[in-house]
Amino acid sequence: MGATLKELGKLEEAEASYRQAIVFKPDLLEAHNNLGATLQELGKFEEAEASYRQAIALKPDFAKALLNLGNTIKNLGRERLEEAEALMKQAITLKPDFATAHNNLGGTLKELGKLEEAATSVRQAIIFESGFAEAHNNLGGILQELGKLEEAEASLKHSITLRPNYASAYGNLSKTLYIKGDLDSAIENMQKASNIDPDKKNFSLLLDVMKTRKSRMKTKVKVDDKSNIESSRGLNTNLLILNRAVEAELIENLYGMNFREMEKTRDARFGNGRCSVGFNFMEDKILKNESDIIRSTIKMLRTDLTKIMMEAVKSDIYIYDSFFNILGAGGGSTPHMHINRLDKDVAFNLGKQKYSLVYYLSVGDQNCSEPGTLKLYDPDEDILPSEGMVVIIPASRRHSAVYGGKTDRVMIGINFYGL
Repeated sequence: MGATLKELGKLEEAEASYRQAIVFKPDLLEAHNNLGATLQELGKFEEAEASYRQAIALKPDFAKALLNLGNTIKNLGRERLEEAEALMKQAITLKPDFATAHNNLGGTLKELGKLEEAATSVRQAIIFESGFAEAHNNLGGILQELGKLEEAEASLKHSITLRPNYASAYGNLSKTLYIKGDLDSAIENMQKASNIDPDKKNFSLLLDVMKTRKSRMKTKVKVDDKSNIESSRGLNTNLLILNRAVEAELIENLYGMNFREMEKTRDARFGNGRCSVGFNFMEDKILKNESDIIRSTIKMLRTDLTKIMMEAVKSDIYIYDSFFNILGAGGGSTPHMHINRLDKDVAFNLGKQKYSLVYYLSVGDQNCSEPGTLKLYDPDEDILPSEGMVVIIPASRRHSAVYGGKTDRVMIGINFYGL
């Protein structure tokens, strides 16, 4: 029943069914392993780790569980990548022809920067399973980072031949072609990736970025004027403070939206409070599940903030993240920035085009030792928020806040790119 429910995408019910199986038969090996896989899909990585370890305790040579444990540990922080590597190698020792383990080990080695070893491992997976589309895609990505662009292109095209609707392979192929200077083909393949997986933000973002860059390349600009035009785009300061009047119903509507407890997040946020379930609370696919009043209010907010962001960076924008935080006493965030792996990719250099916005709807009670001061670093600046304040900073600038007031502090955050 658990396996059937998992296949149907009913993960919470599958979890309950596996747990019931374990109650009746605590040494049921596959139940512990399958429960771990379900918990992993639910993002409950610590619980998944415990389930896999229980399966391994029952059968120390359980190669599949060792691999699954390694995959889960990868999600628990970069500091555990070497532990994941060791577990995958252990699985391969037990089962030398385990193609999936060779491929996943290659991905782990790639994250560790061991590119030559990664390529060797993935090639081994292909030896054992020549039609392994994921391995060909993985190899293409590794060869791309090694600068072997012709080999990367061939590997990625072969992956697509094996699986014609493989969005990730089209995305990797697009990047390879972009690096080679074939912008038209890069756009064509990224469009295919986005069509196949329209919910993947990286695809739609890169598609917009490449289209914009192509459009600018077509614009005939005098050499003398080009630098001036380029310098006119983007945020001209490390900090921009604006203001937008707050509608009373906006705060009320945020309280009516789905939320999760802040202490259960796996990011810089901590302590007492609640926040949006994900990082897309202003998107239409999320708003369609809300009431007409909430949908109308949030759409108007999105329109206004989009205008503010466009004027701030003097270009069209792409909203990547949108979220809300409702802080209680003891809630806050540790020093952090909003630069992800894609932003660090030298092929696109998007980090310089990314910005973070915070909009304070209610500052709560500031007559306390921790009034929720926004602390900015490099250079250090302290900002005491006021109602309606909009702060925009480069996404690479670290910041933090701790709030200790008696009433809630309500804010909205957006990470966006200037195109």
